[in-house]
Amino acid sequence: MSQNPEESGVKNGQPDWLHGYIDSPEKQQQLYRRTLWIVVISQIFGGAGLAAGITVGALLAQDMLGTDRFAGVPVALFTLGSAGAALVVGRLSQRFGRRFGLATGFLTGGVGAVGVVMAALTNSIFLLFISLLIYGFGTATNLQARYAGTDLASAKQRGKAISIAMVSTTFGAVAGPNLVDVMGSFATSIGVPALAGPFILAAAAFIVAGLVLLLFLRPDPLIVAKAIAEDQNRSESQDHTSPAPVLNNRGVVLGATVMVITQMVMVAIMTMSTVHMKHHGHGAGDVGMVIGFHIAAMYLPSLVTGVLVDKVGRMGITIAAGVTLMAAGIVAAFAPVDSLSGIILALILLGLGWNFGLISGTALIVDSTDQTTRAKTQGKVDVLVALAGATGGGFSGMLFAQTSYATLSLGGGFLSLLLIPVVIWSRKTVK
Repeated sequence: MSQNPEESGVKNGQPDWLHGYIDSPEKQQQLYRRTLWIVVISQIFGGAGLAAGITVGALLAQDMLGTDRFAGVPVALFTLGSAGAALVVGRLSQRFGRRFGLATGFLTGGVGAVGVVMAALTNSIFLLFISLLIYGFGTATNLQARYAGTDLASAKQRGKAISIAMVSTTFGAVAGPNLVDVMGSFATSIGVPALAGPFILAAAAFIVAGLVLLLFLRPDPLIVAKAIAEDQNRSESQDHTSPAPVLNNRGVVLGATVMVITQMVMVAIMTMSTVHMKHHGHGAGDVGMVIGFHIAAMYLPSLVTGVLVDKVGRMGITIAAGVTLMAAGIVAAFAPVDSLSGIILALILLGLGWNFGLISGTALIVDSTDQTTRAKTQGKVDVLVALAGATGGGFSGMLFAQTSYATLSLGGGFLSLLLIPVVIWSRKTVK
């Protein structure tokens, strides 16, 4: 069925193909399920692209700069880039639909990954930093895609929809770090530094993810959802049965705060974990394996987390996020420095705490917005989340160099406990 209004009739300002969805809950659910499948496919590739920066970004900067002090800069840069990207992708999605916004973000991230490879090849720090900012578009889009599954989801389906989008990221995100040695060997075989190898994979993965969305995310779920909301608002205003939708600012603030704190803590500890491991004799293969476990814990529990968020409630899972992140900080701080199992456990807890916080916070944002402003609001919130990650990544290197990995880990753990008073503050008005 055509999506072009010029190829169909128009009724109440909406093309006929849209009315087929407005008037049919069955078609809405069919499109909801189709959208989830397309998002799942794109997220598998997007996850592989995301993993490159997490796994070897700090090591690449350390190698090119010759110091630990600025090892957190790459993560800070691509998360800073993802902040601007979140705003751009959110606005593009609000105006033109998820398909155009998400495809643009992934394709731009692919270009950034190519730039990182070129920077390593030419040993250009300036090009590395600029390319990492652009690479951030891919990481931001990878997170923004979780919202696409919620556009046509009912209130009771939202946690599950978010979790399905996130868990699909696991396949690519876990495979990526475990291909560090393989991609390093491939890179050296074509004359590229080994640490740039994962970014070759990232470039291909982000571009494929963008093309999947561009070619197959039709009809666009956000365009359909907005049309449904406008039709309902029109009917309600004519019947004088309901006021115009109102943004729940307290819910938005709560959801944003939850995601900001969990992102800052996760990025700070995760970033310096790779450098900490290298200092204590662990090679790139060990680093890739640990990050693989970490990313699996970030995304794989999502199906269970989504159900818990819908069944138990947003607040309970938010408290669980704070407690789990605190446990991660304690384990990371006190695990023996030569213990691979200790750092694996710490980063599994770190990923799990982040998962709890992101899904509960995302559900709060969706609950507190309506379709007329949702994508734009989601983009603004993800800007704050990305800036939190940039702050965590940027300061983690300095704190690590001036103090220790244990101090950094404990500091992040105690910061995460702020989630508990945040929940207490909001529980009277946000359910």
